[in-house]
Amino acid sequence: MLETEQVLREALGCAWLIAGPTASGKSQLAMAMAQRLDGEIISVDSMQVYRGMDIGTAKPTRSDQQQVRHHLIDVAELQDSFDAAAFRRLAVAAILDIHKRSKTILLCGGTGFYFQALLQGVGKGPSGNQELRKQFQQWDLEALKDRLRQQDPLAYQRVDLNNRRKVIRALEVIELTGLPFSQSQSDWSMPLPLDPRKCWVFDMPASVLNRRIELRVERMLEEGWMEETRMLMKDGLEEAPTASQAIGYGQIMDHLRGKIDHKEMKEWIKIRTRQLAKRQRTWFRHQLEAKSLPMESSPDFMVETMVRQAASSG
Repeated sequence: MLETEQVLREALGCAWLIAGPTASGKSQLAMAMAQRLDGEIISVDSMQVYRGMDIGTAKPTRSDQQQVRHHLIDVAELQDSFDAAAFRRLAVAAILDIHKRSKTILLCGGTGFYFQALLQGVGKGPSGNQELRKQFQQWDLEALKDRLRQQDPLAYQRVDLNNRRKVIRALEVIELTGLPFSQSQSDWSMPLPLDPRKCWVFDMPASVLNRRIELRVERMLEEGWMEETRMLMKDGLEEAPTASQAIGYGQIMDHLRGKIDHKEMKEWIKIRTRQLAKRQRTWFRHQLEAKSLPMESSPDFMVETMVRQAASSG
């Protein structure tokens, strides 16, 4: 085993994991936890990596980042095709850095695939082929899914079929290697460990979460989400391969182009966000070994509960 992997295993054995669907309140909890345990937060969010996408991704505020150091925030430009491998590379560097400075590591976010990439490794697939991707971009999603179903039925069951980029990546790997995408092997010798006493998924009844989503969408729009999107369009958001897929930005761009009215825009943002939350809840329920804890009290009270439970079960 490589020395780096050994140190990484040691570091993650002491780390806390705070996960949950969008709008569940996990970020506030991670802030309280970091302040309680002298920790630093590694954002496990596929869209908070992009500079300028602040309001719509619920990025930690400047004040939050001054109080608690955050990692993997604002590390990519809009036009960058940031993926799980890029996340894993930067996350590993951040984990080793935090561990070296004897700070507490907190992994917080809602992107399940990024958690998976960090803990289980990523496949040794080939680098992206822009020409091939351009060809697949011309296909509609149903045609892409049908091709994947025919070429790799197992990958068809595992890949998020509503995520066009992921479907195209699977087809790209198949085309370039001649092998099923599902046969991609992890580059870790074995999955990285986490202390199950320190792994928490926060959730709530769907009706409560949906109400929180509605309120958050309204608040984000009041805070200037549309203006932020308008400015990002000037910087090329519409052509950005990954950033343009962020929930809400596409609907706002449709409104700004005159394709949908303001009311339709808000409803579609809420619908897409609810759909995302449902997928996240399903993924965490089946793919992540963690304790489930409802958001019923203040973040400070819940932190004390989590710390006490972790200590008592040791």
